[in-house]
Amino acid sequence: MNAIEVKNITISYRSYQERPTTLKETLIKYIKTGKLKYYSTFNALTNVEFTVKKGSVFGIIGSNGAGKSTLLKAISGVLPPTEGEIITNGTLDCLIQLGAGFDPELNAIENIFLYGSLRRRPLKELKNRIDPILEFAELKEFSSTPIKYYSSGMFARLGFAVAIDSDPDILVVDEVLAVGDERFRAKCEKVFEDRIKRGKTLVLVTHDLGSVKRLCSEVLVLQSGKVLFQGDPQASLDLYLGAGYKTRLS
Repeated sequence: MNAIEVKNITISYRSYQERPTTLKETLIKYIKTGKLKYYSTFNALTNVEFTVKKGSVFGIIGSNGAGKSTLLKAISGVLPPTEGEIITNGTLDCLIQLGAGFDPELNAIENIFLYGSLRRRPLKELKNRIDPILEFAELKEFSSTPIKYYSSGMFARLGFAVAIDSDPDILVVDEVLAVGDERFRAKCEKVFEDRIKRGKTLVLVTHDLGSVKRLCSEVLVLQSGKVLFQGDPQASLDLYLGAGYKTRLS
């Protein structure tokens, strides 16, 4: 059974050039060109299609600008495709931007309740999860401190701990393995490994190729918004790192 089915999706953006700011400029432009269009379009993703099997760890790799984060936003429902369809089977949560929705003026506990309310988690459930979240983030002694005084590492740990506390069927992850120090990254990986053992589905985007090799059962290579390759992790990494990938980029 498939956890995710991505069916021939394209995501287009508008790129504005000389955008008229007044009615006069608009009329002059129309008289000169006979057109009112003042933008061009480009595709962040083009005809992308693949499936993710239930209970698998699916990696997505590619150079900067290849469309990885755009694809994850589409899978997560944040960004609807211009064309095509995405089907998910089961509950889904995403770790795309750690700490999104946090208020820097509030402390850790207050932000846990704020984040949970945005995710529509019951208040009683959140109250029971405060201590486990703070313990995982290693922030119990700083729980009453406004998070604007946190270091970037503390902020990232809190963001990860709050986001990972839910238990969805499908977890979409974007570069969160880069948070914290080496010890905390190992702690994050253990969380993912536990999810894998319990048959959860994990979609992972990261530049940490070691994690891709250790965790993933299948890998998709993106190039300029298109699928370059999908298959065995080692073959995908060889293509990404080797001469074959460079040749196809040229």
